[in-house]
Amino acid sequence: MKTRLFLIFCFLFLSIKISSQSGIYEIARHGCIEDLQYVLNNNSDAINYKNSSGFTPLILASYHGNVKVATLLAKHVENINVNSDSGTALMAAVFKNNIEITKMLLDLGADTNISDSNGTTALHYATRLSNEELIKLLVAFGADINLKDDKGFSSWDFALQNNNESILKLLKN
Repeated sequence: MKTRLFLIFCFLFLSIKISSQSGIYEIARHGCIEDLQYVLNNNSDAINYKNSSGFTPLILASYHGNVKVATLLAKHVENINVNSDSGTALMAAVFKNNIEITKMLLDLGADTNISDSNGTTALHYATRLSNEELIKLLVAFGADINLKDDKGFSSWDFALQNNNESILKLLKN
């Protein structure tokens, strides 16, 4: 009897958590496709909400490297390019050096030239992190190497600061 009550309690707790708006953010961070599918079936608008920090579930899934959830979200959100003060889902994936999510977002139409509240673009992050693979990918998808952040620095400037010859060559060509 106690086991049955415990299981019922757990089921109710999980159902409430998943169906609540805050549940979508936990799913984005650490959840699974089944949990996300449940939300999509019951409240599909929840995937487009921003939390109190301005992050969407897609931004959080991209930042936390939750590939399967990020992919499903990216295919269903109203706008893949939603921008928080800290940037877009693409910027979150680049900032975490996540090639797989970055490529998926680009394939689904993520804009490489959107900037965050500091004027920083995904290419700026990739250059600061000296990630040549991400730089190649972003440039191939149209990232503007001449865009400057709010302090007047371009990706070229970041590569110069890092004294990274191979990235300077990439940006030059």
